[in-house]
Amino acid sequence: MVKKISLVVLVAIAAFSIYNRERITCLLKEDTRTINTAEVKLLFREDPTIDQLTSRLIERGILPDPNHFNEYVAANGIDASQFAGGKYIVLSQTQLPALVRGFIKGENGHGNAELKVNVDFNRCKDLRDIASNISKCIIADSASIASYLLSSDTESKYGFTTEQMPALFLPERYKMYFDTDAETFTRLMADEFNSFWNEERKGKMKSVGLNSPSQVATVASIVYSEQSKMESEWPIIAKLYLNRIKKGMRLESDPTFKFCWGDQLDGVERLLNRHKEIDCPYNTYKYSGLPPGPISVVPRGVIDAVLNPSNVDYIFMCGKPGGGGHNFAVTNREHEQNAALYRVWLKRYLTEKNR
Repeated sequence: MVKKISLVVLVAIAAFSIYNRERITCLLKEDTRTINTAEVKLLFREDPTIDQLTSRLIERGILPDPNHFNEYVAANGIDASQFAGGKYIVLSQTQLPALVRGFIKGENGHGNAELKVNVDFNRCKDLRDIASNISKCIIADSASIASYLLSSDTESKYGFTTEQMPALFLPERYKMYFDTDAETFTRLMADEFNSFWNEERKGKMKSVGLNSPSQVATVASIVYSEQSKMESEWPIIAKLYLNRIKKGMRLESDPTFKFCWGDQLDGVERLLNRHKEIDCPYNTYKYSGLPPGPISVVPRGVIDAVLNPSNVDYIFMCGKPGGGGHNFAVTNREHEQNAALYRVWLKRYLTEKNR
């Protein structure tokens, strides 16, 4: 009789335990909500422990204490080491189960509710510029990004030289997780590059006399450096330089020798002949053919302008009086006339500006 009573008691205790756990889970699922009355943004640079997570949630006025959060984690057998770092937004009165699940790593290693951030890089001249811009958007710092992009292993993996590597990057607004590292960022950019450079574009590349996407990007970078505002001129300038390449002429592009000077000529409105004397492989006044690589990272539209150039015979260009656009010419005589007009205008403009 005693054994039978003991057995009944044990069964009753076990049943109560199961009921109690189910009751806790049920109550937490249906009734427990966060106490914040407005959305709250959270950023974890590393995967948080459960104590770090609950402390931040309390600090930001999302939870009054850690008790319900910890009880839910324990009652549902959640591995507390699976909370993911990243950027989150906790909405007002979020149910606790949704809150907990949001921080748990999914199949991609990110929190189920982790937000993607906007990643932009525009007007970059080189890989270090790219690294500096990207580091403002994702967790990786500029030094680690630059180190990865400039490593010989990375360049070999993606089939570029150091000078050609900027061709891999196509500026646009991308969405990425905040905890994206340098390697993942580069892989994502390589996926974009491969998608962009489809068979149609590769066919056009050959038809304009270029042999690789990096060569196209190099021409496009010169076009964009000559004219970044008036898209209508991109196909014209592209054909001008393609004409010079076909004729075996030096490109003689001012932005290329300016690139050799780094930041020293920034803000200089009048480039002089002495600036052209710098000995640098990017100086197309001294060296024939294309520079070793792009002199800037360019939008996709400029690359497409090189692949779809205007049907013109121009081989000369210079600034148009009034600024903004260019005058183009087929002969040197026409070019000298255009250049003389521009010099007169520029001298008058600088005189008036400095009064």
